[in-house]
Amino acid sequence: MPDDTAPWTDAHLVAIDVEGSGPQDPAGEALLEIALVPIHRGTPDVDNAFSTLIDPQRTITRGPWTSPGITNTVLRDAPVLDEVAPAIIDLVADATLVGHNVRVDWRLLHTVLPEASPIGLVDTLRLAKHRHPELRTGHGLQAWLDRLSLSDDITHAAPGSQPHRALWDTVGTAALLRTFMHDATPAEATLGGLMAVAGLNLDGTPFSPPSDQHSLWDNL
Repeated sequence: MPDDTAPWTDAHLVAIDVEGSGPQDPAGEALLEIALVPIHRGTPDVDNAFSTLIDPQRTITRGPWTSPGITNTVLRDAPVLDEVAPAIIDLVADATLVGHNVRVDWRLLHTVLPEASPIGLVDTLRLAKHRHPELRTGHGLQAWLDRLSLSDDITHAAPGSQPHRALWDTVGTAALLRTFMHDATPAEATLGGLMAVAGLNLDGTPFSPPSDQHSLWDNL
């Protein structure tokens, strides 16, 4: 089990983003793209990122939710899920997955690859709302990256990707986590503290810290 009292930067964190065919897909939502980026000492480790399109082995009907550049033509040249499943399973094993509205990413990954076994989830959407409760809207990933003037840095760090594609969004999520955690004091910035305000169990329910665990920024 991870040490909840250790700095969050010591935790085994992996940022995730997936793109799918949409829950409206009558054949069942297919996983079309995935990116996994290890977060090393609070910083996205892009050099060791894993990112791939996935051939669903059937024709996908495009909708307004379909990510830019993902077409049936490019998907036909991608590996099938069975080819990349071992790498995905290895990367998420015993990790805490970090995503923006991570329930959506984990739901699809768990559906198509139930062997994947992370130990928990951190939702940067929940973290954003916790840090800025005065904002009733505008908590989308790109909105926050634009607001924090991070978008150009993400584009530079994720060459060949773009907003709403898996690699760009995953690197952006990791950068957003790092930025939000920058203001936390060393005593506050533990894995337990992060989980207390932004953590989810694998069933999607909010993480419940031990009664003696103080949440991040409790006294702010």
